[in-house]
Amino acid sequence: MALTRDLLDIQTIYHEAAVQDFPLGKEILARFPEAARIIVPSHWNIPALHGNAGSVEDWVRIKRSTLVLGVKKGLSMRPNGRSAHFIAPSTSIGCAMACAYCYVPRRKGFSNPISLFVNIEQACAAIARHAGRQGHLPEPDTIDPECWVYDIGENGDLSVDAAVSSGVGSMIALFRNLPNAKASFATKAVNRTLLDYDPQGKTRIRFSLMPARIAKVVDVRTTPIPERIAAIDDFVAAGYEVHVNFSPVILYEGWEEDWRALFAEIDGTLTDAAKAQLKCEIIMLTHNADLHAVNLGWHPRAEDLLWRPDIQEVKVSEGGGVNLRYRTGWKGQWLARFKALLAEALPYCAVRYAF
Repeated sequence: MALTRDLLDIQTIYHEAAVQDFPLGKEILARFPEAARIIVPSHWNIPALHGNAGSVEDWVRIKRSTLVLGVKKGLSMRPNGRSAHFIAPSTSIGCAMACAYCYVPRRKGFSNPISLFVNIEQACAAIARHAGRQGHLPEPDTIDPECWVYDIGENGDLSVDAAVSSGVGSMIALFRNLPNAKASFATKAVNRTLLDYDPQGKTRIRFSLMPARIAKVVDVRTTPIPERIAAIDDFVAAGYEVHVNFSPVILYEGWEEDWRALFAEIDGTLTDAAKAQLKCEIIMLTHNADLHAVNLGWHPRAEDLLWRPDIQEVKVSEGGGVNLRYRTGWKGQWLARFKALLAEALPYCAVRYAF
């Protein structure tokens, strides 16, 4: 993916003073020599960005023109057990894209542009130490048959980060050389520079997919769905394990027909080699009242799809957040219908995880 001015045109860089002491920090600053630099006490403490409701009006402009650089303080691993065995320390938070359902703006203000952490060597060393303590995966499980899997992109999109920083390449190189561990991250962007990273089967990319006509409304500033599907074969050939995330599954009149068409497109596009290794995750939509209010300020059309209190209910998440999910009982029935459609259309695509 080219670093297009439409997606990223960095004009302002907020950064912690210590960023300049790290090789990756120097590299990124040198990449944008004309950008204004503003030193801040913390990547979390930027009043012009975080918690500033007025920034809703400039949502996309901020994402395009602003970059935040910081030093990651906490480098611990969190157990996961769903998509991955462990959540690795984030190397970024925030995104240049602007998906209307994204949970990250709830955690770090409003527009929430890319924040990159420049102490990549420390993060890699922490992962290597942790993986070394795990030994071999005792037995195959639904996450992976052989390796401990670390999600390295929980709070951002590494495909876009790689257009700004070499840190993503460093992380993929780390896992290439860890005998018992594999990296994993989800993405909504196709960045073909990643094809040169030589992952040797030790990085799993999960392309997020949904019906294209819905993605045009809610997947703002992302790579079009047909391009994501078309890229799968190339990433498999380049040595990646490539899975898909059917995420989020949004319910509306005619959703089954749209997903059936998407499954047919996948089946008609992928080579036998890509199909043989394909697995998926299914994630039903989770929404949030605060995010609903934010979206009404910049993208109300998306809320026609996302805000459905007639079929949603309040649910407190594991982290204590108050969210909206499809109603208990009905959600299970809709998920079963989705799985039945998938099994009929793509019988070779096993479901690793569904929620």
